[in-house]
Amino acid sequence: MPTAPNRLTADDDLFLKLHDLYGTALVNQLAWRFDEALDPAVLERLHAHLAHGFLARRVMTTAVPFARPWWAPATTAEPLAVQQHPVPETGVLDWLFEQSKVEFDPITGRVWRLSAAPTTSGGTLLSLITSHVGADGGAVLFALGDALRRLDAGESPDIATSSGRLVGPIPVGGLSRAHLADAIGQLRAAARSIRAAAKAREVREPVRNPRPDEPRRPLPDRHSPADLVVEVDAAEWNSVAAAHDGTDNGLMVGVAVGLLGRSGRIEDGAEVRVDIPHSLRGIDDPRANATTGLPIAVPYRKGERTDLRQVRTAIKQAARAYSDPATTPALQHLQPVQMMLPKFVLGFFSRTAKAPECLCTNLGETGQGVATVAGVRARSVLMRPVVCTADTDLFRRVEVGLNLSWSSDGDTVTLAITGADPDRFPTREALRDLVGDEFEAWGLRPLCWS
Repeated sequence: MPTAPNRLTADDDLFLKLHDLYGTALVNQLAWRFDEALDPAVLERLHAHLAHGFLARRVMTTAVPFARPWWAPATTAEPLAVQQHPVPETGVLDWLFEQSKVEFDPITGRVWRLSAAPTTSGGTLLSLITSHVGADGGAVLFALGDALRRLDAGESPDIATSSGRLVGPIPVGGLSRAHLADAIGQLRAAARSIRAAAKAREVREPVRNPRPDEPRRPLPDRHSPADLVVEVDAAEWNSVAAAHDGTDNGLMVGVAVGLLGRSGRIEDGAEVRVDIPHSLRGIDDPRANATTGLPIAVPYRKGERTDLRQVRTAIKQAARAYSDPATTPALQHLQPVQMMLPKFVLGFFSRTAKAPECLCTNLGETGQGVATVAGVRARSVLMRPVVCTADTDLFRRVEVGLNLSWSSDGDTVTLAITGADPDRFPTREALRDLVGDEFEAWGLRPLCWS
């Protein structure tokens, strides 16, 4: 077990400050659809392993100026939530979204929730909701994979021998000295970051398109973003991508840009900023968030399919640019400075902060490593970000757009789509119509979850 404090990263810190400002506004969800019933005792044991594993962490703060908060093992967790009333096949998406309605607390360690429900067909729905403060997608998969291995091996829940050992200790002594050393280190890091940002001041990122003011629909004060999950035969998806000289990832981006155009969010001829998360997680990596983003610009042409060759080229160029500090935009260098900003300053900047215009996450086949629970294999595994219910005007002000999350088991592609712009994607039905038209243009035949 490590002895030094496991300090929050710049991303952890940003998500923590956003949580303080907006509450539980964005969560990650890993969900399973089983054709068989899961033993309640198995779910209790899985919950216990998670409660002693990598997700079981709480934020420890310090009064030493500029010293970073750190992670300590959580001593509490959201209880396992088991619904008794069966969920019909037509209510799966609604049930999954309902699980996002939870108020997390990173200070106490309530940063994840496991819930389950039977289905009318005799199966089971299982959902793991996690706060982005405490875990990115890679962290969730790591924690769950470890918990499932220990479950299968019949081991007892234990922080010291599980992935929970990486969360970090509560130092017995010398904490003030450690905080002072970290504060000095942060000041030095901030100075280096300012110099690096100054050198990179001419480097430019792709710009996002301003959100059109009209139309402004007469909507309720509170809004739940339109969400949809579609499945496509993997061979069909790969064939269409190859036919247009693209990749499975590029086709996801192409579909996303097309959906934005069909919705009226962007104009003909505009270049869409697409943010593509990229994992930096290593073996036994203790970080809660270890992900960076690659922004690219993708042209939209009304009535035409997105050029997948341009998408592939743009992704390669972005990966090269962000691997070299000299071609990394200035703002990316300033993360140590960002961590020093007090909440009230971040609150001031948040008034003009904007959400991603288009976010496309490729999870590959990673979800298949956690598809089996105690010998029962899921029919489908879903990973996605969930934008929670919030004030309609907040969605408009931060100009939230479209999120796509792609995964595959080799046979089936599962694509989770969230249209969070309330005026362009007011309902799930409206989003489904746009998806149907866009997929038809590519020659894809989607099967929508209901």
